[in-house]
Amino acid sequence: MLATLGILVITLVMVYILFVRFYPGFGGDVSKEQKTVYTASANFSNGKFINAKPDVPEKTDFGKIFSISKKFFFTKTPNGSPKRDIEVQKLDSISLANYTGVPRLVWFGHSAFLLQMANKNILIDPMFGKVAAPHEWLGTNRFNAAMPIAIAQMPAIDAVLISHDHYDHLDYPSIKKLAGKVKKFYVPLGVGVHLLAWGIPEQRIVELDWWQEAQMGDLVFACTPAQHFSGRKFSNGQSTLWSSWVIKSRDHRLFFSGDSGYGPHFKEIGNAYGPFDFAMMECGQYNKMWPDIHMFPEETAQAAVDVKAAQMMPIHWGGFKLALHSWTDPIERVLNKAKALDVPVTTPRIGEYITLSEKMPNESWWTAY
Repeated sequence: MLATLGILVITLVMVYILFVRFYPGFGGDVSKEQKTVYTASANFSNGKFINAKPDVPEKTDFGKIFSISKKFFFTKTPNGSPKRDIEVQKLDSISLANYTGVPRLVWFGHSAFLLQMANKNILIDPMFGKVAAPHEWLGTNRFNAAMPIAIAQMPAIDAVLISHDHYDHLDYPSIKKLAGKVKKFYVPLGVGVHLLAWGIPEQRIVELDWWQEAQMGDLVFACTPAQHFSGRKFSNGQSTLWSSWVIKSRDHRLFFSGDSGYGPHFKEIGNAYGPFDFAMMECGQYNKMWPDIHMFPEETAQAAVDVKAAQMMPIHWGGFKLALHSWTDPIERVLNKAKALDVPVTTPRIGEYITLSEKMPNESWWTAY
């Protein structure tokens, strides 16, 4: 019996090693030379990127990982997923290509957006894949099988902003399909290794540390802090940086939180770059077992106040089941807290236009699912 168990364990380990080594979806690895360069960052210490708050993320051993995994896969969550596939609003490729008006956005579910601003097309965390995992066999399907528009039908993309390298934000199949359409990829330090591994030329990748800025025409992209972590396999945790993003033009300012626990960095960002016309704020995939790396909905509403947002949109929900709360818990709780704090909230359908100069969508569409 012990011999059979040992052989099984060895076989599984070998399969994992071969899978990680040869399947491209895991991305690249930061070299020793790059680590030497990153030592100039205040966010890099002892070979890894760090948060401003000490001991975040919490160190985990195999036992804790196993315990969390067991709870996730074997705990039945009431209303954990929609009762049916979420219908999306379809986008017209010609309308997208010819747009030159005031800033507008389209949500693709979870944290993925198309932003049209200052005559530029910008994708934010463009995860259009079926599952938030290294391979389709290893995850559950997204809540909307169809997308508002196929990548092939999208207009040319001036910039892609990536917040960090987790699978629900940086998707290998999506990047491969987008590669020929994108002029520049803007990423936190280290994340470029994955793009390089997937064939993106180095001259099209811009890596930034927190509080650094890059300019594209009339737009400025500022890489700003977040409280999270990174890694696409067991061996490279915290080898790349995570971030939020500020996008500003002469007339408008937008904020994208990325993934983040609640912390003082939101007020710091609000003081440095606010007030914001529109803020996309993480709200979903939280649990008391990981309170420092994802915000609870009540914290999301407070973070919107901290960054000085005139209008807030909850994101990181409505796409995938990655935690043990019901799929509508994030939006229901954040709306209650936002009302108490007098924070305007928009709740668009997937594929619906969000135009900054117009009345924001606020239909409770999720109640139909």
